[in-house]
Order: sequence, then structure tokens, then C-alpha cells
Amino acid sequence: MERELKKEKIITNVREGVKLLYRKTLEEANQQELFQAVSYAVKEIIIDKWLATQKAFDKKDPKFVYYMSMEFLMGRALGNNLINLKEYTEVREALEEIGLNLDEIEDQEPDPALGNGGLGRLAACFLESLATLGYPAYGCGIRYRYGMFKQQIKDGFQVEMPDNWLKDGYPFELRRPEYTYEVKFGGYVRAENTPEGKTRFVQQGYQSVRAVPYDMPIVGYGNNVVNTLMIWDAEPSECFELDSFAKGDYRKAVEQENLAKNLVEVLYPNDNHIAGKELRLKQQYFFVSASVQRALARYKKNHDDIHKLPEKVTFQLNDTHPTVTVAELMRILLDEEELSWEEAWEITSKTCAYTNHTIMAEALEKWPIEIFSRLLPRIYQIVEEINRRFLLQIQANFPEDNNKIAKMAIIYDGQVKMAHLAIAAGYSVNGVARLHTEILKNEQLHDFYEMFPKKFNNKTNGITQRRFLMHGNPLLANWVSAHIGDDWITNLAHIEKLAIYAGDSKAQQEFMNIKYQNKLRLAKYIKEHNGIEVDPRSIFDVQVKRLHEYKRQLLNILHIMYLYNELKDHPEMEFYPRTFIFGAKAAAGYKIAKLTIKLINSVADVINNDRSINGKIKVVFIEDYRVSNAEWIFAAADVSEQISTASKEASGTGNMKFMLNGALTLGTMDGANVEIVEEVGEENAFIFGMSSDEVIAHERNRDYDPMQIFNQDQDIRKVLMQLINGFYSANDSELFRDLYNSLLNTQCTQYADTYFILKDFRSYAEAQKRVMAAYKDEAGWAKSAILNVAHCGKFSSDRTIQEYVDDIWKLEKVTVVCD
Repeated sequence: MERELKKEKIITNVREGVKLLYRKTLEEANQQELFQAVSYAVKEIIIDKWLATQKAFDKKDPKFVYYMSMEFLMGRALGNNLINLKEYTEVREALEEIGLNLDEIEDQEPDPALGNGGLGRLAACFLESLATLGYPAYGCGIRYRYGMFKQQIKDGFQVEMPDNWLKDGYPFELRRPEYTYEVKFGGYVRAENTPEGKTRFVQQGYQSVRAVPYDMPIVGYGNNVVNTLMIWDAEPSECFELDSFAKGDYRKAVEQENLAKNLVEVLYPNDNHIAGKELRLKQQYFFVSASVQRALARYKKNHDDIHKLPEKVTFQLNDTHPTVTVAELMRILLDEEELSWEEAWEITSKTCAYTNHTIMAEALEKWPIEIFSRLLPRIYQIVEEINRRFLLQIQANFPEDNNKIAKMAIIYDGQVKMAHLAIAAGYSVNGVARLHTEILKNEQLHDFYEMFPKKFNNKTNGITQRRFLMHGNPLLANWVSAHIGDDWITNLAHIEKLAIYAGDSKAQQEFMNIKYQNKLRLAKYIKEHNGIEVDPRSIFDVQVKRLHEYKRQLLNILHIMYLYNELKDHPEMEFYPRTFIFGAKAAAGYKIAKLTIKLINSVADVINNDRSINGKIKVVFIEDYRVSNAEWIFAAADVSEQISTASKEASGTGNMKFMLNGALTLGTMDGANVEIVEEVGEENAFIFGMSSDEVIAHERNRDYDPMQIFNQDQDIRKVLMQLINGFYSANDSELFRDLYNSLLNTQCTQYADTYFILKDFRSYAEAQKRVMAAYKDEAGWAKSAILNVAHCGKFSSDRTIQEYVDDIWKLEKVTVVCD
């Protein structure tokens, strides 16, 4: 009876929503309007729990973590919210009663364009796990209007289009103008004496914007907890200057508006020029300043002693982008709270913690002093003083080593080094996979580790099983629950119980049938979006991730070119059909990465249209890779390509999503692959390539010459020559010259073949042969696939978050009761 009443209420709310929002009946509404109405009906359920959560927080007065991140790759909210509310089945059935299909309605939701790659998706998983575990948290970021970009493929090339995800309005956000804060840029700093004899620093002649928060609910699974993602929009601090406009000074009239507008237009604006660099720094300071002001205001509402801030607040810096949090917190404590430097530093150094997400030096942000000091004059003064004191600390710790200052200074060679600031100020510095953390301690950040060994710790990344299994692969999720119960939903370690079914022939057949159904679903998507027929009985070999040279999509496509050559030269050879699936966005200014996308599509055009190979190889590039199509891709994959150059990938989380869905890893011993292989056993994965130690040794000794491989291996030579002889670019034989040069000479990169593609090529090709041989044994493959699912328990973001809580944040769970 209660179930029927609930369904009846949902139907009523959807009907009323269509009427109130659009002045239409249910029958007149289009699919987008139905999505909005259903979402508002779901939001009504969420709001009650959101209010109850805030009430519980007010009562308990817990410590909060503010998760500071430039990006949150949330994915669609409707389906995931219904799952976590435990209302998915009821809502689906209710909608069916009025002739609506929940799948079709979900497809109307745009992916919120608030992130791009693994950094942003990890942040989203973490927020969901924090809510599911009942820990108080705010995500803090920017409400980008167009995201990074919507990817279109035209003539094989990536074309960046605005991702206008807000054009129809977004039902799961809530504007909160009562929490608006001013953020200042530029101007100059004037020192003035106070009546008490102190020096006060005042920023004058600045431009400013109003930061206005939009709250998005983060629903915990089945526990009534709803945390908040707080994303900041920018509005002009002053109204349109009609007087300036009337006098003909049109530029000045809209200056404030343009400043605000530009701040929140796009994620990661191209920084190949000064204006792009300035905008990135402004964006970082904008959301950091607003978030820190909000956090301190929230704390002061119930607490009089600012010195006890670390007992109730911690800021987790998700990579170097939010590192200016350190200086902004110091500014507020010094200039507004009027604390001494020592008092302010004591608070700040117990409140900020830093997660390092990269081994790549290029990604450890450095800002030219000229830009930093001009845009953020007071912040720069504070960073200079932090640096001065830190240099004294370095000299005291290493009195005999003059080189340490050059390696560790926060300001050096005309640059502000943000990672150095985060480490100097943070009370915790963590890597995101065990191998990554060891490389940080022994290589990239070794000097800091020597000085602060207790700060360093590892927190291997994780993913939320509720999105990437329950929502993305319901067939497999239901099968798992039917065999071992549903404890795995909130405790993924329990999925290990599935291992006893790995050798069971009936379970193997059921598992492989589910995989086949998911491959059919993806094959249909590929046919609709790419116009390519793929065989769901072929091996689905998948590499989907941000496109970067170290991730080695180029190795993958060069190997496909090699396989095609082999098939053409030896048409009689034994070969199990393969479908190679790529999905990736390249940064707008990243020429080599964008050229790699063109190469993949050019190779696809040749191979897919060659009837002589009888469809034995198909190559597919999925346009606009994002969370919503990723869920289908993970569910359908047989092989998970995790082929980064060893020592370069910090962790990776795509590897975990594939594993959770029963794909076998083909990869190097890099990032979290190392721990995946430990969990599942090397016999249930395909490992190849140099170790991280070997790569680091070659880099240190500079003794690798790819030209030797080119000269000695005629198969590799043939593939590389096809890059420049027009084989895949008949109208322009020079089109792929830069890719060729990047592998064989130093015109394009610091060293030829920087990421050891040719060095690892033969090992990779042998691993691919092992994949083909293993797949022919269906029972053996099914056993390995089931074991991958069974041994993925370690890689839940719930486990990762619990480790952050225990070792870094020291949060307490909050119980939420709804009336």
C-alpha cells in the first residue's frame, strides 16, 4: 500500500511539474520538459533530506572537509540520485504507468560540464562516498557555463564546440545569493598604521566580482545524508555603467560584466598565451577566495575563537590548482582577523592538506611572478613572506647543501611554484597510488620528503560502485546481488564472495551472456553515432581516457597499423576479430594530441572500409567521451588498455572501472595497475613493458636511441614510414610528420620518443597475442573476468575516503533522521 501511495505521489508531482513549469499537460510535453518535471519531482524528495542533513549538522557541530577542486566531473544526476535514494524501481514503475520511459528521460539530461578527466571524476566519486559514509563535506568549485568543450569530430579532426549544458536550465542546482562574497583582483597594496600601533595592509585600486554560489545536492546511499557541491558563479560587482555608455565609453561600461563573464565561461582556457595564463590564475583565486570566505563565515556563526578553526575545518587541495587557498586563508587571518603571522601560520598549517595527482613536472603549476604579483598583489606579498621564512627553515635543516634552495624554494627563477607552497604549508601530502607515492618520495619530491617525512602518505584512488556498476551495468549488478547479496553496494570488499563462482560453468555462461548484452548495447550506440557496424562477438579492446602522450594512445594505434599490415601480408593467418575502441579529448592547444586523434580516425577510415580483411579489425573513435557514455563503454569492454609509460601515471581510475565491470587489464606496471595485479593475480591480466625503475634509469642516463629500433625492426619501420608516405593521408603525406618526428628526432620534443613507445612496442605486441589466445578459451576468459570483479573490492572510493578520514581529516559520522 505504501509503495502504491509513493508511486501515486510521484505521478502527481510529475503532472504538476509539467503544468507549473511549461503550462502544458503531460501529453503535450516534449522529452526535455518531461526530464525537467521528473527531476523537480525527485528534487522535492532530496530537499527534505537536505534540510534534515543541515539540521543534523547544526545539532552536532561536526568538523567539515572542504574539497577544493577546479573540476568535478559529476555525470548525469537523475539516475544516480534515484539509486542513492533507493527510489529507482518505484520511479521507473510510476513513469511506466503514465507511458513514460525512464531511460529515455535520463538521456535528456546533459552531463554537467564541470570537469574533464580523472581529476574531476575522482572528486565526484569522493563527494558521493563522503555522503554515503555520512561524513560532513562541501565540494568547492566553479560553475562553468561551457565546460572545457563539447568534442565534435569533423573530417577526423577534433573540433571544440561550446558545451552549453545550462541552455535548458539545470533542475538539480539551487542559487544561494545570500552567500555572495566579493573577490578582488589587481590594484595595489597600501600599508597603514592602526590606532593600536599595528600595520594594516589594504588593497586599493582593484577590480572585483561577486561570487554567487549554486548548491548541488550530493545524495548518500540509503542513509538520508545529502551533502553539498558548492559551485561559484561570477557576477559584476557593479551594475552596468549607463553614464559611461552615454558618454561613448562602451568598453568601460561593460568592463565589470566582461570580467565576471570570462571567469566562468570555460574550464582550463588555453594557456599558450599570457591572457590564458592570467584567466586561469584568476579562476583559481576566484573560487578559492569565495570558498574560504564561506567556510570561515560558517565557522564564525557558531564559534568565537578563530584559533580553533582546525578543529572544525580542513581544506583538501585537489592537486596544485587550489594551492592559493594557503595564502588566501593567511590573508583573511592577518588582514581581517588581525592575527599575528605566527598565529595565522599555526592555523593555516593545521588546516590545509594537499593531494598530488601527477609525476609530470609540467603539471606542477608555476606562475610567472609578473602575472601573479599584478593580479593578486596582497596574496603575492604573503607568498613572498612564506617563502622567506621557508628558506630559513631549509637552511637550518640542510646547512651544508646550498642546492636545496634552488630545488625547494617557493619563489625561484621568476616563478611562484604552487606545489612547493602546498607542501610547505600543508599538514599532509598524499599521493594517489602506492607506486606514485614512492616515486614522489624518492624522485620528484625527494628533497621535501627528507625535510617533512611525516607529512607524506599514500591514499590509493577509488571509484564509486554505485554509479559504475549499479547504474552503468544493471544486468551485472543484479547478477552479483543474486549470487552474493547486496552488501557490496556499501561495502565493496564483500564482492570477494563472488570468487567461488569463477570456476562454475553455469555462472561463467551467465556472466558472458551479460557481457554480450552490454556489447550489443554499445554496438547499437556505435552504429547510431559512428555509422560503423561492429561485431559484438569480437574482442572489444578499449582505451578511453584524456589524450596525452604519456598515456600512449599512439602506441595503441601504431600497433593496430602493424596488425593491419600483418593481415594484408598474411591473409591466411589465424586472427580473432578485434574491435578497437577509443574515446578521448585533447586539450585545445595540444597539437600532438589532436594529431593523434586525426591519425586514429584516418586509420579507422582505411581499415573499416577494406573488405579484403573481412571485418577482422574495426577501429572506432567515440565522439565526446564523457561520464554518461563511459558507463556503457566500461560495461561492454573485454580488454582494458592501461598502457601509460611506467612511472608516468599517478594512479588512473578508468582501470578500476573496467575491472569492476569484468574487463581484463592490458597494461604496464604503472600507477594503480600495480595494485590491481596484486589483487587479481598476474595470470588474470596482461602485463608488458619496462618497469618504472627501467624508465627512470633511461631518463637519468639518457641512453635510449629509438633510431636503433627503427633501423633494426622492419615491421616498426614500415609502420612509421606509413605516417609520412601518405598511406593514411593520401592528400597530404606530411600530415602526420610531427608524430613521426616525435618518435625519431628531437625537432618536436626534448628527446626522441620521450615516452618509450618504440621501446615497449614488441612487448606490447606480444601481450596482445596473449590476449587473443586467452580469449579463444571462453571458460578461461570468463573465469578471469569474474575474478577481476571479485577482487576489485579495494578500489572503492568508500575505502579511499575512510583512509582520508582516519589518517588526515579526522571527521565524525553524522546520523540523519527524516520525519
